[in-house]
Amino acid sequence: MKNYIIFFVFFIPFIGVKAHELNGSIVSEDNVPLDGVGVYNKTTGGYTYSNVSGYFELDDISLGDIIFFYSLGYQNYQITISENQLDGTIDVILKESAVSLDQVILVSKVNALSQFVNVDVKANPVKSSQEILRKVPGLIIGQHAGGGKAEQIFLRGFDIDHGTDISINVDGLPVNMVSHAHGQGYADMHFIIPETIDNIDFGKGAYYADQGNFNTAGYVDIKTKKRIDDNLLSLETGMFNTIRTLGMFKIVEDDFSHGYVASELVLSDGAFDSPQNFNRINMMARYNFNNRENQELSLTLSHFQSKWDASGQIPQRSIDQGVIGRFGAIDDTEGGNTSRSNFLANHKKLINEHSNVLSKAYISKYDFELFSNFTFFLEDPINGDQIHQMEERTIIGAETKYEHSIHVGDHDSQLKYETGIGFRYDDVNEVQLSKTKNRQELLQRLAYGNIDELNGYSFFNLTYKKNKWTFNPGLRLDYFKFDYENLLSETYNNKSEHKLFLGPKLNIIYAVSQGLQMFGKTGIGFHSNDTRVVTANNGKEILPAAYSADIGAIIKPIGKLMLNAALWTLFLEQEFVYVGDAGIVEPSGKTKRFGIDFGLRYQFTDWLYLNGDINYTYARSTEEPEGADYIPLSPDLTSSGGISFRNIGDFSGSINYRLIKNRPANEDNSIVAKGYTVTDMNVNYTIKNWTIGLIVENLFDTEWNETQFATESRLQNEPSSVEEIHFTPGSPFYLRGKVTVNF
Repeated sequence: MKNYIIFFVFFIPFIGVKAHELNGSIVSEDNVPLDGVGVYNKTTGGYTYSNVSGYFELDDISLGDIIFFYSLGYQNYQITISENQLDGTIDVILKESAVSLDQVILVSKVNALSQFVNVDVKANPVKSSQEILRKVPGLIIGQHAGGGKAEQIFLRGFDIDHGTDISINVDGLPVNMVSHAHGQGYADMHFIIPETIDNIDFGKGAYYADQGNFNTAGYVDIKTKKRIDDNLLSLETGMFNTIRTLGMFKIVEDDFSHGYVASELVLSDGAFDSPQNFNRINMMARYNFNNRENQELSLTLSHFQSKWDASGQIPQRSIDQGVIGRFGAIDDTEGGNTSRSNFLANHKKLINEHSNVLSKAYISKYDFELFSNFTFFLEDPINGDQIHQMEERTIIGAETKYEHSIHVGDHDSQLKYETGIGFRYDDVNEVQLSKTKNRQELLQRLAYGNIDELNGYSFFNLTYKKNKWTFNPGLRLDYFKFDYENLLSETYNNKSEHKLFLGPKLNIIYAVSQGLQMFGKTGIGFHSNDTRVVTANNGKEILPAAYSADIGAIIKPIGKLMLNAALWTLFLEQEFVYVGDAGIVEPSGKTKRFGIDFGLRYQFTDWLYLNGDINYTYARSTEEPEGADYIPLSPDLTSSGGISFRNIGDFSGSINYRLIKNRPANEDNSIVAKGYTVTDMNVNYTIKNWTIGLIVENLFDTEWNETQFATESRLQNEPSSVEEIHFTPGSPFYLRGKVTVNF
């Protein structure tokens, strides 16, 4: 902490020195101000971005400096500073263009890699809401409950389950659910309509002061579109009785306001012997107001609900013995239903050319019900081991952030700081875990109560750039209040605990040249524990810290090629481990991880784009003897990539793969979860305003297990239990056709 204070104080005397600057406005061809356009000084490495009015101001300008204007989807624009432009004003008009890798400039940003990955998003748009997570290099997901349950996530050697160690937000709305009925950090993204996704911002490790709870392995912030260019209708149908309809319509369109509505309906029986009877409906309305001067307001209203049946995780022996096939079920009465309604307001106010305030407020109403059977007849040989998890939740939150840029020192110096304060309150009622039969009969309540959890926080972030160096120290303070009322107690029984967490961060970037950036990152993050665990443990060890560090480089040797590599390490004070016989996750001991990430992106031609990532991790428990220290389901090698093409006549499309190697399913690696490589493909033909497409999942009809667990179970006629791999089979060859019209 002392070092941070010295750092801040050291630069105070340099504030306020005058230097040349360039300012102006950036608009599209139809004279609409463009927000977020990059303005980069190729000579010095300095950069800034246009604001909501299209205005920009770039300090430390000298005669002959080359200034570059860039934004995905627009042609690059470049000027050379002349004498009459020193301390001058210019107007820039950007022309629309197909997305290309050379539209991204390597600047000294902490999350610079996100800008390059967004080329992946634009070049190959996602076809489902959860697929956006696969765009994050090194992140693998899997579904194991009929398509309605949140996906299982793997990143940096973590089996994150449904979200224990990754923070996910959409337009500032938190996705993770604290103290959830099924599992801590539960992150169900199915309320997002994929066609509304604009881009993503992500970061690995715990290096970001504005990211709090669950930001240990990393974070993902998804941005949806503020406006749509055309109305859209789409129909998709295919194998397994699958139907998907989509509609997006403009409802407001004038100089300052834009509004649209979007709706999605999905129906499918899935590939399983017992139909999934899956259905999901999404509705979203977005209104955006921008006065093109000093403020922007965005209002979002959305509703999602889903219902499904599931065949669950099946034991390998039941297939080997011929009891069921790969897509059969031991208990096909599993399934559930869930819904979520959200209201979100985002506001940005420019105080002056150097200062702005960003505020958000949100409220969500959420319901969840899930029936599962992991062990079949292990505990109850008569009625079976089906469990029922349920909750009703209201989430309220708000945040305000102040940003200010200051001119510092001589040429090539910039200083920016941001500070924020906010809160999140979860009111969770009738959270329960019960034993049931056939989703109808309640046999026994195992846990039943009300949860109130409050997280208040503040953060400070400083970015100082001097010549080729960028320093980014930060500090975050989180306060938690946990309350649990046990409704199974005959008398009033309410327990409460509270806790503070202070997390420092430091990122250092050295821009060796315009095409090479080296970085070092370090920070302390955390994930919270379930309120029921916190109160049961009397508040001890309830906010396990994550100590992480990265060192690496991003290289852009030519405009159409980008390479990235990083060595990293992460130590976690507490691990979450899946317990198969109870169908829950529980805290375990300390763990260590280190690994290497490598990625490549190449715009081979204007019509052909390639991307690929490979990630290796060594993960072990630090409190177990060698040979018994494996972390169950922690992947050590993952890879993903693809090739996308466009404008080959009227054709476009892509082919993509994802790979995960064999990994230990238990602590001594005596049970192994099998790895897989799966390839997907899509191709589209466009004529006028119509697009006809084919989507193929699992192109080569690979036999693969999407999710796997080492679980002890007993079938109905078995004399004793068996511990072995239980899995949900991955989708076989899955073909769908799609027709879309824009108008």
